[in-house]
Amino acid sequence: MMKVFVYSCRDDERILYDKLAQELGFEFGFCKIQPTMDNYELAKGYECISVVGTKISDELLEKFAENGLKCITARCIGVDHINVKYAKELGIRVSNITYSPNAVADYAILLMLMCLRKEKYILEHYKVNDYTLAQNCGRELRDMTVGIVGGGRIGRTVMKQISGFGCKMLVYDKYQMDEVKEYAEYVSYEELLEKSDIISFHAPGTADTYHMLNMDNVKNLKKNCIIINTSRGSNVDTKALIYGIEQGIIGAAGLDVIDNEPTIYNIDHKDNIPKDHDVAVLESLPNVVITPHTAFYTDHAVRDMIEHSLENATAFYNGDRMPGEISVS
Repeated sequence: MMKVFVYSCRDDERILYDKLAQELGFEFGFCKIQPTMDNYELAKGYECISVVGTKISDELLEKFAENGLKCITARCIGVDHINVKYAKELGIRVSNITYSPNAVADYAILLMLMCLRKEKYILEHYKVNDYTLAQNCGRELRDMTVGIVGGGRIGRTVMKQISGFGCKMLVYDKYQMDEVKEYAEYVSYEELLEKSDIISFHAPGTADTYHMLNMDNVKNLKKNCIIINTSRGSNVDTKALIYGIEQGIIGAAGLDVIDNEPTIYNIDHKDNIPKDHDVAVLESLPNVVITPHTAFYTDHAVRDMIEHSLENATAFYNGDRMPGEISVS
């Protein structure tokens, strides 16, 4: 019997897990919250656990290893919330998954349109019965130059979908693809910053992509530029983003991810005092739309996440290399 303990399990996920248990021959254990020093013992007797994007500290990895954990299957693409190298030293293998690129691509376009049409400002004024046009005048996507940072699966899907709006597109990526050239022009990152009316980040969270938008280059943005980030929070330096907005360089921002989010998202903070001052500042601004890493959350993508994470678990129990196994040197 293949056993997996599932942390941060939502009710909608539980339905799928219960359905797949008999079909695939798994035994599952469940916990509704993220793994912590208070609940790691729940996974005792399981060689494999499934997690989302909440922070797993080195100390917690040590406790899991002491209990015999051998595999972590992340139900997400990014694994920057786990010290994969240290996990390997402890004898724990780590894997990630892929899921429908349309989920995040659709959401990125949603945020683009919300920022272009000043939707947050309009809705907040509507709530207080202010039905005047006031400062509601927006812009049209067809008149924009959209810069895509990262031409991978999600970036390419965004390009395909917004091509119907008639906007010009630029793209920056270290690796060029003929498919991308049908929709966008490859340019340097510096040129993309200078010429784009909208910049949408679709880059992984690595050392090379850390704070791609920062205090050194935020001043080079086209005036009134819109920043969209549905990729990894670490792509954008939050302090640089706030500076750009306060200085009138950045006209709006749509953020589904933020810097340091593994300590914030997928956790209920409603009874706590906010600890991230920069996020509190962004939330207070009328031209900034923030959502709690929700872009991925569609029925199709959730099904992909669970099925692909279980493919990894199956490979682990069969003694094979997991399809999504993370390699470390």
